[in-house]
Amino acid sequence: MIYLGEKEEKGKDTSSMVMEKLLKSRTIFISGEINQELAEKVSTQLLILQEMGDEPIKIFINSQGGHVEAGDTIHDMIKFVKPKVIVIGTGWVASAGITIYLAADKENRYSLPNTRYMIHQPLGQCRGQATDLHIEALEIARVRKRINKIISTATNQPLEKVENDTDRNYWLNCEEAVEYGIVNKVISSYDELPTV
Repeated sequence: MIYLGEKEEKGKDTSSMVMEKLLKSRTIFISGEINQELAEKVSTQLLILQEMGDEPIKIFINSQGGHVEAGDTIHDMIKFVKPKVIVIGTGWVASAGITIYLAADKENRYSLPNTRYMIHQPLGQCRGQATDLHIEALEIARVRKRINKIISTATNQPLEKVENDTDRNYWLNCEEAVEYGIVNKVISSYDELPTV
């Protein structure tokens, strides 16, 4: 049996209370590195909120990116659930964070004023025999092509432009992200979000 000290019990209770309040307000917060654990947590929350009703779900995202497939999982789950999903970028939305952000329909993509956005090609690391390196390089190229198509479709930018822009880190402030087609609207208060 594991005994939690009084501080740990209070911390656990506080965390549970915060999660309960967020779920009641149909809000999910994505922060930090995108990984498998986060993908499972966000997917679970999306499915729970879907079962709780059809009202829109709000996702606040502040992420430097991370694991490509974890980002893909969240992207696909946002598109999969029945309720409309509204995303709000805050801080920075980069790499796999962009893949998640672009899952929402364009009219449902918002940004807080000081948010930065970054698109780029996927990164890879591998070691091993030349044959294995070749296989990994082909897979990275295939992933890059797929992600560029997601960006192109979601922003209405020509695929060739996206391919050129993602060749290196491509940073945009929120106004530039609106021009590019990533963000629909920059907002500075909660009241500017659409009401149900």
